[in-house]
Order: sequence, then structure tokens, then C-alpha cells
Amino acid sequence: MNTRKYLSLTLRIWRQKNRKSKGKFEIYEISGISTDSSFLEMLDILNEQLINENKDPVAFDHDCREGICGMCSLYINGRAHGPDTGITTCQLHMRMFSDGDTIIIEPWRSIAFPVIKDLITDRSAFDRIMAAGGFISANTSGNTLDANAVPIPKADADKAMDAAACISCGACVACCPNGAAMLFVGAKVSHFALLPQGKVERKRRVLNMVKAMDDEGFGNCSVIGACEVECPKNISLDTIARMNREYINAWLSEE
Repeated sequence: MNTRKYLSLTLRIWRQKNRKSKGKFEIYEISGISTDSSFLEMLDILNEQLINENKDPVAFDHDCREGICGMCSLYINGRAHGPDTGITTCQLHMRMFSDGDTIIIEPWRSIAFPVIKDLITDRSAFDRIMAAGGFISANTSGNTLDANAVPIPKADADKAMDAAACISCGACVACCPNGAAMLFVGAKVSHFALLPQGKVERKRRVLNMVKAMDDEGFGNCSVIGACEVECPKNISLDTIARMNREYINAWLSEE
């Protein structure tokens, strides 16, 4: 049985020419949107409509459209990535909405994520945090060990894999009242701290990454927990606790 339906929607979208301009919400009416469409496909249809009307299309980020890259970062009806859980915006489908709904679409809101244009924000702060310590020393001389030759307890391997699932989308920052990036940094620190390959830079990594996070203007965690709820990859708050332990141990050893 065909359960496809078609929606007529009112879209309130944040429009901003560049980071120096003052932005505002603009209202668009759109109809004939299939409930089988993804949220980004709906925006594609809107942009086709705007182009046909000789209007400036809405700028938004996207790349893989498979929930892998984290580029499709939108704040939808007051939630990072929209009303569903455990998914990115590109995985959100229009069946989550009803005919006649008004949908409010905004970019990430954070001092550390300035708006480039419309719904696109500059998340290069994450790149700079990673450059400060999100790496390991690797022997590339041709004498590298096979990964399976390094014994790792399964519990640690599982936790490291869970932390490595972070796609650096920034939803944790966007939904946090403090604009904290600690879930992101905690995931990256945990990923390496749990594995023997990450031990060489262990202390330096956490000190440098936390300092870079603070320098970028991100806030501090007050354990509200919104980041864990809205994270499309279900990264646990445990990673923040692990980062804090790593940081204290590294800081004390520096004294």
C-alpha cells in the first residue's frame, strides 16, 4: 500500500549575507513535498523554486548525504539535526512533519561557529583543536606492526570505537546552553587514550586540545546532557568524564 503523502509547509529560514551582516528570518511557502523526501531534498526543491523566481537560493552545507560527514548541520524547530534522534539532518525525512506545519530552520548558534552565509557556519575551530593534538605517532618506515599484533582488551576497543564514531558535526556545541565542545573533545581524547597507539602523546594531547578548545571560545560543561541527547552518533557523556580524568592526570604530572 502506498503511504506517501504530500505536504504544504511554511518555512522560517535564517538568512544572512555574511558574518558581518545582520541576519533575519524570512518566510517561504512550499507545497507538494513528499513524505518520502529527505529534509535536504526539501531544501533543494525550495532552492529550485527560488531560482525560478530569480531569488537568491538558501545556502546550506551538505556533502555525503549518508550521515557520515557531519556537514549537514542545521537547527530545526529548536533541535540540532531536527526532531528525530540518532541521525543527521540529511537522514531526517519529511514524514516526521505534518501537513501545514511551520518549520524553523537556523544555523548552529555559537560564538566559536560564526555564520558564513545563511545556514552555513564556520566550524574550522574543530580543525584547529584536532591539529593541537588529535593525532598519534606512527612508524611509517616500512617496519609497521600489524594492528592485530597489538593486544587490546575488548572493553577498551569497544569504548574507543564508540568514541571514534564522532563525525565532528558540532551538534553538541549547538544544543549546549554554554556552547561547550567538551563532548567533541572528549570523544577525540577518549578514542586515542583507550588505545596503546595513543599512549605516546597521551598527556600532551589532552593538555593541548583542552587549551585549544578554551582559546576558540567554547564554553564549559555543566552536565546538562543535551549534547548526548542530540548527538547523531550517540556519543556518551562518559567521554567527557574520561577527558577530565586524563586532563587532571596530565596537569598533575606537569607540576
